[in-house]
Amino acid sequence: MTFDGFDVDRARRETPGCAEVVHFNNAGSALPPAVVTDTVVGYLRHEALMGGYEAAAEAKDRLAAVYTSAARLVGGEPDDIAITDNATRSWQAVFYALPFAAGDRILTSTAEYASNAIAYLQIARRTGAVVEVVGDDESGQLDVEDLKRRIDGSVKLIAVSHVPTQGGLVNPAEEIGEVAEAAGIPFLLDACQSAGQLDLDVSRLKCDALSVTGRKYLRGPRGTGFLYVHPRLREGLEPAMLDLHSAVWTAPTEYVVDPTAKRFEVWERDFAAVFGLGAAIDYALEWGLPAIEARVAALAGTLRGRLADVGAQVRDVGVKKCGIVTFSVEGTPAADIKARLAEAGINTSVSSRTSAQFDFTARELPDLVRASVHYYNTEDEIELLVKAVEKL
Repeated sequence: MTFDGFDVDRARRETPGCAEVVHFNNAGSALPPAVVTDTVVGYLRHEALMGGYEAAAEAKDRLAAVYTSAARLVGGEPDDIAITDNATRSWQAVFYALPFAAGDRILTSTAEYASNAIAYLQIARRTGAVVEVVGDDESGQLDVEDLKRRIDGSVKLIAVSHVPTQGGLVNPAEEIGEVAEAAGIPFLLDACQSAGQLDLDVSRLKCDALSVTGRKYLRGPRGTGFLYVHPRLREGLEPAMLDLHSAVWTAPTEYVVDPTAKRFEVWERDFAAVFGLGAAIDYALEWGLPAIEARVAALAGTLRGRLADVGAQVRDVGVKKCGIVTFSVEGTPAADIKARLAEAGINTSVSSRTSAQFDFTARELPDLVRASVHYYNTEDEIELLVKAVEKL
C-alpha cells in the first residue's frame, strides 16, 4: 500500500506496535520503529558485558554521529547541538540562562504550553519581568502584526510553541523569526510537537534556539531530546547550571565554559537512549521530512473531515494545520470518549485547561480528545476511530 509514493506497508512492517494497537497518541509518545528498540536494547546488552565507561569510550564516534544527525534534521551544525533528556530540559537550559530584570517583557502566544508558561510566570515573580500574550489573528494563529506592534526596547525574548499540545495549529514561526531577527530580540522556539512531523530548518525559521523531544513525532525513546542554539545567542549566555562536562575547571578559582552548545549539557546520560534517538532521527531522515509532513497532514485532514461528518466538534485552528486533531462531542466528556476508544484498542489522549490556560480560557474550551496521526496510520484506522465516535 502506497500513499503518493509513501510506502505505508513498509512503515507498518517496521513498526511492531502497529500489529498490536491503533495508535493515535503520537503527540504523546509515538510507536518506535524496530531499529530504535533494537539499538537501545543492543547497546544495553553490550554495556552490560563490558562496562558503562568502557562502552561509552568505544562508542565515541557513534556519539558524534548523533550530533551530526540532529544538526542535519534542523539545518544547523553539530556544534550548535546539545543532547538532553527531554524537550523541557532543553528549553529550560536556554530560558533560565537569559538575564531578566524588572520591566523586561517576554512575548509569547495564546497556544503556549503549561511548562513554558509556568517558567515565564516564575521568572516574572522573581525579577519583575512582564509576560505578554500576543493576540491571535482571525485564523487562530499568532497575529504577526500584533507582534510587530508590541516590539520595543523592553522586549527581551520572543518565545513561542511552534505546534501546541492542544491542537493542530502550526504557528507562523518563519514570520515570527523575521520580526525577531529584525529587532535583534532572541527567539526561542519550542519544536516539541513539530520536530519529526514538519520539515524544520533553523535558517528559515530564524530562531536563536529550538528545543526538541525524542519520544513524539521523531519516534525515539522516552527520556531523550536535544537543543539547537545559534552561536549568536550561546556565545554570550552562561547556563544557570554547569558541571565538569559543560565547563572545564582550569585552576582552583577558575573555569571555562564549553564554546559549543555542549555548555547546556551535563556529563551523565543514558547512552543507550541517546543512540536510540540517533537511530530515530536517521530513520526519519531516510523517509524524508517533506514526505512525512505531506503524509501526516493529509491523514489529519481526512480525520478532521470524517469527525465533522459524524457530528463531532473539531477544534483545530490556524492557516496551516498538522497531525494533531482535537475534538469534542456534545454531552460526552473527553475522558469518557478516550476510555471508550481505549476499550476498542484505539489510543488517544485528552487535552485539558491545565495544559494550555491561555488558549482554553480565551476560547472557552472544554477538555478535548486529542487524536494525533503519524505516517504509519491508515485510512482504515481512521474509520475505526470515527465509527467508535459515531456510536457515542
